[in-house]
Amino acid sequence: MSGKTRAAVAGANGYAGMTLVHLLARHPAVELVQLTSRSQAGRPYAEVFPLHDLKGEFRPEPDASQVEVVFSCLPHNVGAAKAREWLEAGARVVDMSADFRLKDPALYPVWYRQEHPASDLLASAVFGLPELHAADLPEARLVAVPGCYSTAAILGLAPAVAAGLVASDVIVDAKSGVSGAGRSLNLGVHFAEVNETLGAYAITGHRHLPEVLQELAGLADKPPDVTFVPHLVPMTRGILATCYFDLAGPLAQLEQAYREFYSEQPFTRVVDRTPTTKLASHTNLCLVNVAAQGHKAVVTAALDNLVKGASGQGVECFNIAFGLDRRLGLEAALQWP
Repeated sequence: MSGKTRAAVAGANGYAGMTLVHLLARHPAVELVQLTSRSQAGRPYAEVFPLHDLKGEFRPEPDASQVEVVFSCLPHNVGAAKAREWLEAGARVVDMSADFRLKDPALYPVWYRQEHPASDLLASAVFGLPELHAADLPEARLVAVPGCYSTAAILGLAPAVAAGLVASDVIVDAKSGVSGAGRSLNLGVHFAEVNETLGAYAITGHRHLPEVLQELAGLADKPPDVTFVPHLVPMTRGILATCYFDLAGPLAQLEQAYREFYSEQPFTRVVDRTPTTKLASHTNLCLVNVAAQGHKAVVTAALDNLVKGASGQGVECFNIAFGLDRRLGLEAALQWP
């Protein structure tokens, strides 16, 4: 196993954690040595991941002194208190939760209902969206992977905002598959509750909105106001974000801005037709289409909420941080239809 990076996955039994294990188990530069889950502690890896040749048993907590990187898939507000211990043990941390995404500690009581337990680490955390922050990742000790909705919305809006081509406030209408709610049981994701129905939620404000506002503020002196409304769709996985704003110039100018902005990006692609979630399913792609209805721009972005919206983006950040090819372990065969 020499030459491989020793990795641990904390919280390996949720959807993001399980997706991460699937990606890392086949990653040619990773030795997956620790999987943790309090509910699965003591069980062999093979009982939860029978398709991978993984030897060992789940631990309740990772031993960060024995690995070079900890991928944290713990719930919001849980991993934040543990990150310092992992960092002090010498490991780098790639965090999938919201615990280190927002730079302003005052926002955590507003959106996550408690003071941040390690607010002094926020300044050093790198927002793990490689399309915007790839240059910061090689030196990062702590990477905060953005949320699935925020990834789609930011990638759907960043080129227009950076080029000054947004002439109004922005409306983002976003829809997610049920896996975005996580694997824990609750009434809202029972089959009988979500099947054959569609509804909006978090109308007064979703937790991913401040991530979008934070990142757009870094692209323009006067970023647009954003109204963000998410919807739950009766499908397993996928995000589709439709972004509306007034054109500040010809549609061709807007489309060219997007193509130039993403020209060197391996996973965000500007496509000629409005993407569907199935086109991006099980990939680390974000597919973006630029169109208009009259004077109103209509930009759609589709991605897999568990891959580019979570674990795949975490692996992408890991690759950059450890000096590897950004695409390593992420270019599996497409699975469409």
